[in-house]
Amino acid sequence: MSAFDYETMPSPLMPLASINQPLLSVRDLRVRFGAKQVVHGLNLDLAAGEKLALVGESGSGKSMTALALLRLAGEAQLSGQVLLGGRDLLRLPEREMQAVRGDDVAMIFQEPMTALNPLMSVGRQVAEILQLKQGLTRSQARAQAVELLAATGIAEPARRADSYPHQLSGGQRQRAMIAMALACRPKLLLADEPTTALDVTLRTQILELLDGLQRQTRMALLLITHDLHLVRRFADRVAVMQHGRLVEQGPAGAIMGAPQHAYTRKLLASVPQRHVLEGPVPDGARPLVEARALKVSYPVPLSGLRGWFGQGRYVALESAELRLMPGRTLGVVGESGSGKSTLAQAVLGLLEHEGELRIGGQAWQQPATRNTDVNRGLRRHLQVVLQDPFSSLSPRLSVEQIVAEGLLVHAPELCDRQRRVRVLHMLEAVGLCELQFPGLLQRYPHEFSGGQRQRIAIARALILEPEVLVLDEPTSALDVTIQQQVLSLLQQLQRERGLAYLLITHDVDVIRAMAHDVLVLKDGQVVEAGSVEQILGSPREAYTRSLVEAASYRGQGQEAGLF
Repeated sequence: MSAFDYETMPSPLMPLASINQPLLSVRDLRVRFGAKQVVHGLNLDLAAGEKLALVGESGSGKSMTALALLRLAGEAQLSGQVLLGGRDLLRLPEREMQAVRGDDVAMIFQEPMTALNPLMSVGRQVAEILQLKQGLTRSQARAQAVELLAATGIAEPARRADSYPHQLSGGQRQRAMIAMALACRPKLLLADEPTTALDVTLRTQILELLDGLQRQTRMALLLITHDLHLVRRFADRVAVMQHGRLVEQGPAGAIMGAPQHAYTRKLLASVPQRHVLEGPVPDGARPLVEARALKVSYPVPLSGLRGWFGQGRYVALESAELRLMPGRTLGVVGESGSGKSTLAQAVLGLLEHEGELRIGGQAWQQPATRNTDVNRGLRRHLQVVLQDPFSSLSPRLSVEQIVAEGLLVHAPELCDRQRRVRVLHMLEAVGLCELQFPGLLQRYPHEFSGGQRQRIAIARALILEPEVLVLDEPTSALDVTIQQQVLSLLQQLQRERGLAYLLITHDVDVIRAMAHDVLVLKDGQVVEAGSVEQILGSPREAYTRSLVEAASYRGQGQEAGLF
């Protein structure tokens, strides 16, 4: 922690709740959009200094509940009571409600890259809150913003305060959002999926940060998440939502150890299962992807006079070696900035590289980014499934257009009817059909759930019958039950089609379920490689052990006193 002292900050407007009263008391909360009710009679209490996790699948009403507490749910009709320190937030005039937001209740959103203003430095965004809410001068607000950034663990806070969101890592952006949320020392913090997009070590850091700040300030924390591993290690109590209704709540240990409701048991049972073909690689099999001494570097400006005469080089990946065999999965793990995505982009022919890189025995024609006949032929055998299906699918194209897009480039000889037959066949292969979704081909991505959109993305990748799929965090944006379904589908497709997967992920459970071999990256270098049993069971390197331990979810965190 920095020398920033929360006790010297102005007291919030809200009176302290008495020792016998909860800080937040929600009674019969209902949220309705026209004729559709999305939250049904929610009752919830939260004490000062308590950490309550609100869990459930997408569409269960978790985020809508949080938005309703702050009256940020758009055109929704709200009823019931939301008592904060004795005041009903649903009955306050809007001017008083504006004072509550930020002063008494603050919120951390899921994706800081979209929640932060890209046109303002992070320090200015924190300072703006202090000027608006506390009436500080610009210089005073700047000084306190730097101290807040330091309190959240950002290195070189004075320099980073002048950075824009795109210049920070994912963990740094999330810390900047926490600094904004804590600027006015709120009594209640709403954290909506605060670690979903972060790797395991950054998740641990953010949780430790929130836990330390929460204990220091006696702040109550409502954590909205579908990550049950996180709940095991962090929450005091758990409330489970399904279809807008609260189906179970109680102490975290009791809920996780002996859930009473069938839906809670289903969530807890949704751990990725391993159903892959085991055994050695057949004799004579040739690697589908092979790299030796692979290096990727970027030009960077030099400081001082040197910048007048040339550029430096930032090495993002150095001396990487890998072999991916037919029907196998190579898992690539590492922290943010370790070089995982750089490796994936190099394999896909999207980055210029040095060293040897062969796809099916054939090298990319340099530069690999050129659309030559050779490179275009290689791309047919190498496709990608990205992390967020909603952003990776064009909202302007129908399902038929999305899935058939690759055929227009790589199979132009097909007529419209032939393309449509192939599209329907591929959609059926990933579990989507016209009988289940009437008018399937004419629908658009927004008409499907996250898991269904990812199935569409998989169909788009498989339509060209590739030999290799690059899976870039294919399930990190999905709920645990949907994640299990998508992983089962990928395993089934691998068994049936002999596909090889290059799996980029920070989820050790996904590696354990999917991978045959594992590559561990740190600062652009391979620090350890081997079979999944060796890497996860008895890693040699301290860095690998830290990754595996950070992903542990069976309650060791609390037992060891980490939180």
